[in-house]
Amino acid sequence: MKSIWAAAVVVALGAAAGTVITSAEAAPSRGAPDYVPAPVAWYSCTELSLKAQGAECGMVGVPMDYANPGGARIELAVARIAHTVPADKYQGVVLVNPGGPGGAGRSMATLGAKVPKGAGDAYDWIGFDPRGVGASKPKLTCDADYAGYNRPPYVPSTPALEKAWHARSTRYAADCAKAGGPLLDHMRTADSVRDIDSIRRALGAEKINFYGFSYGTYLGQVYATQYPDRVRRMVLDGNVNPSRVWYRSNIDQDIAFDRNIKIYFAWIAKHDAVYHLGTTGPAVERLYYRQLAELTAKPAGGVIGPAELTDIFLQPGYYIFGWEKVARAFSSWVTKKDPAGLKGLYDENNPQTAGADNNYAVYLAVQCTDAAWPAKWSTWSEQNWKVYHQAPFETWGNAWYNAPCRHWAAPAGVPVRVNGAKVPPVLLLSETLDAATPYTGSLEVRKLFPRSVLIEGVNGTTHAGSLFGNACVDDVIADYLATGALPPRVAGNHSDKQCKPLAQPVPAQPALKRSAEQLDRLRLQQLIIGH
Repeated sequence: MKSIWAAAVVVALGAAAGTVITSAEAAPSRGAPDYVPAPVAWYSCTELSLKAQGAECGMVGVPMDYANPGGARIELAVARIAHTVPADKYQGVVLVNPGGPGGAGRSMATLGAKVPKGAGDAYDWIGFDPRGVGASKPKLTCDADYAGYNRPPYVPSTPALEKAWHARSTRYAADCAKAGGPLLDHMRTADSVRDIDSIRRALGAEKINFYGFSYGTYLGQVYATQYPDRVRRMVLDGNVNPSRVWYRSNIDQDIAFDRNIKIYFAWIAKHDAVYHLGTTGPAVERLYYRQLAELTAKPAGGVIGPAELTDIFLQPGYYIFGWEKVARAFSSWVTKKDPAGLKGLYDENNPQTAGADNNYAVYLAVQCTDAAWPAKWSTWSEQNWKVYHQAPFETWGNAWYNAPCRHWAAPAGVPVRVNGAKVPPVLLLSETLDAATPYTGSLEVRKLFPRSVLIEGVNGTTHAGSLFGNACVDDVIADYLATGALPPRVAGNHSDKQCKPLAQPVPAQPALKRSAEQLDRLRLQQLIIGH
C-alpha cells in the first residue's frame, strides 16, 4: 500500500524531534511510515551508581504507535559508558537488556567493566529503560499496594479464596486500564524491538551488538529476526523458548521451580548443623509445607503468610545467590520464632512505595498482549490444578501473578515467528537446571539460529548468571566480544561447550560480595516471564 506520509515530514518534540520517512531501511511492516529519531543529547547522569562510573544519560523520543509516527510520542531513557580504547580499536555499541519484561536497564551500561580481559573496553555500553519503565516517559504504574501484606494464600483450596484472587486480579487489570490508557495497546515485544532500532538510529550506528538476559533474550531473538543485517554480535543468557510465549512458558516454569526448590531443600539439609531444619531434603520440604499451613492461621510477625513465604523462597529457585540468607531467615523463624529475617527479605523484593509496581505493570502489559491467553477460567483451573499435584511449590502463585491477563484492556497480538537463519554467529548461555527459562528454550533457540553456539553450565540452577565469575563461561564471552571467535558448533541437539556451573555456597564461607549493578540485575531477573 502506498504511504500517505511525505518522504521527510519533520515532527517537533523539543530535543527529541524526529523525522518520519519511507525508505529502503523501513520497518518489517512493508510500506509503513518509518521514523528516524533525533540524535541523543547526552548529559552527565545524576543517579549515583551511574554517575560514579562517569556515565552519560539522555532520552530518545519515539512514536507510541509506530504505525502512526506523527502521533503521540513517548520517551526512552538511555545511559552510555563510552569506550576507552583508541578510535581504531573501537567496536561499536552494545545495547543491554536485563530482562523482565519490566526491568529498568539504564544501570546495565556498567556491564562492560565486568567483561574479562578488558574486552568490554572497546565498546560503548548502552543501558536503556524500555517503554513504560523506570525513567522512560510515561512510566506505567497501577497499584503500588498490590504486593502488600495480608494477601490470601495462593492455593485456591476453597471457593472463597478463588473468589478473592479473581477480585484482586480483576481490580489490578482495571487499575492498569485507567493508568495506562492508549499506551497499553503498544507494549508488545514488537514495539520494544522497534524502540531498540530507534535507539540504534539515535546513536548513529549501522549495526548493534546486543547483550540480553532472561526476557532480554527474547527481545534479541525478535530483533535479529526482524533486522538480521543490523546485528553484529549478540550474547543471549537464559533463553526464552520463542515457541511457548507466554502461557505455556509459565507452566514450564512451575515444574522447573518445583525441581529447583527440592535441590535447595537438599542443600539446607546438607548444612543442618548450621540451619537445624532437617537432615534430608524431604524433611526440609515437609517442614516448609507445614509452615505454609501454620502461617495461614497465624502469619509470622502478623504479616508473613503463605503467599509471602512462597515469594521469599522463590529467589533460591532462581539463583544460588541468597541461598544462605533465605535459609538463615527461615531458620530464625522456625527455631526462634523471630520473623525479622523473613520480613526483611520480603520487603527488600516487594517495596510498596509509590510507583513500586512499575516492573509488574509492564510485565503484564507485555505478556498479556504479546500472545493470547486462555479466555476461559476453566482452562486455567484445570491445567493449574493438574500441574499443582505434580509441582505444588509455585504453580498457583504463578497463576495468580498472570491472572490479570484474563481481564487486560488491550487485545493480544500474534508473536513474531523467530528465525535466525540470516543472523551472524550468536553466543547462547544457560545452566542446565535454569528454572525461569528452562534449558529446552536454549536448545530451541540453538536450532533456530544455525550459526549460534551454546555454552552450558552443567547441572547448575542459576538463571542468567554470566559475568558472575565463572571463568569457563565469562572468558568465552570476552573472546567473542573481542574477536567474534566462538567455540566450534557440534552436531546434535545439545550444547557446544560444557562448563562447571556457578558453585553452590558453603555457609562457613563469607558470602560473595555483589556490586550494586549485579544486585539490581538479580532483582530484575526475578521478574522474568512469570512469578
